[in-house]
Amino acid sequence: MTQGIHGTVADGFEAVRDEFAAFVAGELPDYEGQLCAYVHGRKVVDLWAGDGCEADSLYGVFSSTKGAAHLVVALLIQEGTLEPDRKVTYYWPEFGAEGKAGITLRELLSHRAGLVGLDAGFTRDEIADDRAIAERLADQRPFWRPGTAFGYHALVIGALSGEVVRRATGRSLQEIYEERIRAPYGLGFHLGLPEELEPRYRSVQPMAPTPEQQAVLDATPTGPHTLASIAYNTHVPDPGELADYPNSRAVRASGPASAGGVASARGLAGMYAAAISEVERRPPLLKPDTIAEVGQIHSTGYDLVARIHRSYALGFQALSDTLYPFLGAGTFGHSGAGGSQALADPRSGLAYGYTRRRCAFPGGAAQENERLVRAAHSAALAS
Repeated sequence: MTQGIHGTVADGFEAVRDEFAAFVAGELPDYEGQLCAYVHGRKVVDLWAGDGCEADSLYGVFSSTKGAAHLVVALLIQEGTLEPDRKVTYYWPEFGAEGKAGITLRELLSHRAGLVGLDAGFTRDEIADDRAIAERLADQRPFWRPGTAFGYHALVIGALSGEVVRRATGRSLQEIYEERIRAPYGLGFHLGLPEELEPRYRSVQPMAPTPEQQAVLDATPTGPHTLASIAYNTHVPDPGELADYPNSRAVRASGPASAGGVASARGLAGMYAAAISEVERRPPLLKPDTIAEVGQIHSTGYDLVARIHRSYALGFQALSDTLYPFLGAGTFGHSGAGGSQALADPRSGLAYGYTRRRCAFPGGAAQENERLVRAAHSAALAS
């Protein structure tokens, strides 16, 4: 095994290990992370590196959590419990206040509702509590006319989706995820980390930007009440550092569905493998029609919050349109602010998961994912 790298790869996937080893060699001694991939339900890459990192270590995966949340939503749509083109008020009547009565579930899931945060902001306790977020947002006026544009609902989309799930089923999104997805497959991907698993958690550490990156930050328009500051809740007094969000036991215990999940790379990749492939003699969680619908682009163009070109599918990011254009059409998944990435490419059968302890700059999928995903995808096609 390459020095500093632990784990295994299947025959034909040696190039993925080499790519991972080359990256790690340039990052040590500070690097700590994991990489896992499945192809058609078979684990083909299982690697990790760094002092203290084990195969089952758990990391804050920030917005990669949204993938788990919206896999629950996809299952409920598939079963007819939720209907994407119904108005949200059909499930949640109070949501209709302040001009939101016409918003459909499809618009909500594709970041088109304009409900990215609160004028007054959330307290630290509220931002760890999906029920509190949903209750307060029910009375908030949208920041743009719903359906006319889109913008990343960074810290709230999981709470909004979760409230719809709760109203439709009488159960929390986290409970359904645990019973129907995480527990049956034994996934190391938790929305609500049990106390007994706390020793596996590796606290997230921030990464300081380089001088060149800081210059970009300094040139980026900011302000106390910009759309971005409201979406990331940084317009409140003492908002705390985003990098510390999963380091709060309150966040890890409750597992807020927008960004509060903790996972290993095995857990991330295993969940997406289960979504699209037979795993351990279990049929795929999603049927072909559902896979096609959740991977279909619903919003594309200029993201009003992120201020860049982005594409969203139904609750997921549409990744082949933006970050990884070499992947198959309909690839869906989600990245996280700490650098994590998880996805499923139904056309190649690839399911991919990546975690790291030290947050990447400037947030979202760490840059090394481009090389790692490409290597895994090429090997999957060759296999």
